[in-house]
Amino acid sequence: LAGCGVYDGSEIHESSAVLVHLSREGAQAEVYAPDVDQMHVVDHVKGQPTQEKRNVLVESARIARGNIKDLAKLDVKGLDALIIPGGFGVAKNLSTWATQGKDCVISKAVEDVLKAFHAARKPIGLCCISPVLAAKLFPGCELTVGHDTECEKWPYAKTAEAMKELGCKHVNKHVTDIHVDAKNKLVTTSAFMCNAPIHEIYDGIGKMVKEVVRLA
Repeated sequence: LAGCGVYDGSEIHESSAVLVHLSREGAQAEVYAPDVDQMHVVDHVKGQPTQEKRNVLVESARIARGNIKDLAKLDVKGLDALIIPGGFGVAKNLSTWATQGKDCVISKAVEDVLKAFHAARKPIGLCCISPVLAAKLFPGCELTVGHDTECEKWPYAKTAEAMKELGCKHVNKHVTDIHVDAKNKLVTTSAFMCNAPIHEIYDGIGKMVKEVVRLA
């Protein structure tokens, strides 16, 4: 996780959907977050940054009901798969995508974990903005963040173009669909990159989780 809240952390509905669908599949979830300060804190009523300081691990613990570990303690050997929900925290706290786009830097702890799962041929599920992490780390991989043409339904479609510039293949998919890159064991879905009803986002995440569990 990357904090708690769409504008400065993990998207709460996406995170919850992942946990619900993992439970439904009979999978046991372990939740991790980096023990670092957030890039900034956003007042979610006003949509504006505040002067507050918050910690990513402490905030993520809200979603995990306190059952969370420091990302530095993650051991890929004991785990079957990795899933990273979206939310601006991915682009602000796990990487610098929010300010630098395709020229971003990914936090070393996050990069190490992604590369470890990839090297171990263990599946990685990514939704919303989090596929940009794979686009940056695994050139030539196949991903979806929904659509690549901006409109009212797809307000963040320029993300797909930036990902293409990094050398990955973007595949247009509806919000309830997933894309599977079998070679890289990456499963992606657009989630809140689409201006869609919440149940459609929930269903797309469900398909992503189901496929990640199947690949594991």
